[in-house]
Amino acid sequence: MSQVDINQYLIKEKPFYQIQAREVELYAAAYNNRLPVMVKGPTGCGKSRFVEYMAWKLGKPLITVACNEDMTASDLVGRYLLDANGTHWQDGPLTTAARLGAICYLDEIVEARQDTTVVIHPLTDHRRALPLDKKGELIKAHPDFQLVISYNPGYQSLMKDLKQSTKQRFVGFDFDYADAALETDILHQETGLDTAVAEKLVQIGIKARNLKGHGLDEGVSTRLLVYAATLIQDGVDAKDACRMALVRPITDDVDIRATLDHMIDAIFA
Repeated sequence: MSQVDINQYLIKEKPFYQIQAREVELYAAAYNNRLPVMVKGPTGCGKSRFVEYMAWKLGKPLITVACNEDMTASDLVGRYLLDANGTHWQDGPLTTAARLGAICYLDEIVEARQDTTVVIHPLTDHRRALPLDKKGELIKAHPDFQLVISYNPGYQSLMKDLKQSTKQRFVGFDFDYADAALETDILHQETGLDTAVAEKLVQIGIKARNLKGHGLDEGVSTRLLVYAATLIQDGVDAKDACRMALVRPITDDVDIRATLDHMIDAIFA
């Protein structure tokens, strides 16, 4: 049995999250029935913050895994390790969550190999079980366990998409960037930035997002707008903050950079 302290995974302070519609009550209904949840939306729109907020609101521990293409099934479920005292089994994050009754959040699930993600299948149907083949153990998930995954459906290639056999094991939420008024309020609430300046940042964000597919792979995220607002609030010139947070990270294309720089100069003239 795992000796991990469940308290280390509890969210101690309330995360800031701006409710947009009925997502909080709908997620709560999914959790009440322990349904696995899929959260889809563009980069930096608040998916991870939402999951963190719900874990805090429900008073449940949260174990987050940042998925990547090198992640193996053993990274999720666990492996035998060798030390001075011999070999011993170490649970992976998915196994730990299933044992302790935590919410296990697999962030950007499509970055993981498909042969890795299939290990979650037995936890997402009536079985709610996790076989540890290497250990010869079958774990029955704790009654409080829930699996949550997220990804950006507009960014992955055909080689990086979830199989239908995986998708149809989840209930889903579509996330997007908030409307202008709400996003302005988010910047103000997160950083204390003056509303008038926050409105200008949001205006830049909206215009930049319109360039997606026309030179930009991704638009400016709410996360980057918060970074720009943080810099401005700390005394950095608004134009410098925007170039630093909203332009340089998202493109190396000289023409696109020039377009965005001119946009910033015009809005903060």
